[in-house]
Amino acid sequence: MTGIIDYGCGNIFSLISSLNAIGERARVVTRAGDVSACDRIILPGVGAFKNAADKLENSGMADAIKMFAKKGLPLLGICLGMQLLFEKSFEYGERSGLNLLEGQVKPLSEDTCLKIPHMGWNSLQFIRKDKLFRYVGEGEYVYFVHSFHAKNCKSVIATCEYGTTVCSAVGRDNVYGTQFHPEKSGDVGLRLLKGFTEL
Repeated sequence: MTGIIDYGCGNIFSLISSLNAIGERARVVTRAGDVSACDRIILPGVGAFKNAADKLENSGMADAIKMFAKKGLPLLGICLGMQLLFEKSFEYGERSGLNLLEGQVKPLSEDTCLKIPHMGWNSLQFIRKDKLFRYVGEGEYVYFVHSFHAKNCKSVIATCEYGTTVCSAVGRDNVYGTQFHPEKSGDVGLRLLKGFTEL
């Protein structure tokens, strides 16, 4: 069973629909105490880093997610959920994250002259092979909506180009993240989620 962390900052309905489409049982998790009952968890996220990080911390979800990851169970952060996995963000000031992956989150506008937010379809270039992407091929397109991106990251799996090289997916041991939205990426996104549910 895959738990979807609901802390008021995520696209829950689309994720449930996507998991149902691949035959995976999904459970919406609203209490920190229920995180440990899941086989794997997804941390979605839309909005501002500080607001999301504050909500995770105040609800006890931050500690529950870190404990879950420490047990070696699969965790996938999506978009802002991926950014929250890093050490800290510089979105409207400095705010610490979950510190599960090395790296910082900085404005995409510092590195590209293209339109912000980065919104639309981009193809993936793989830096290394990973079982999360066992059903996804080089050059396949996924959907992005973001204004900030991960930098100084040592766990990059895939990138895309948007006037600069954007960290599109990360992974270390059991902790994964995608800057793009699998639940909005059609068949490619479904195949990625299938790979995640098989970890």
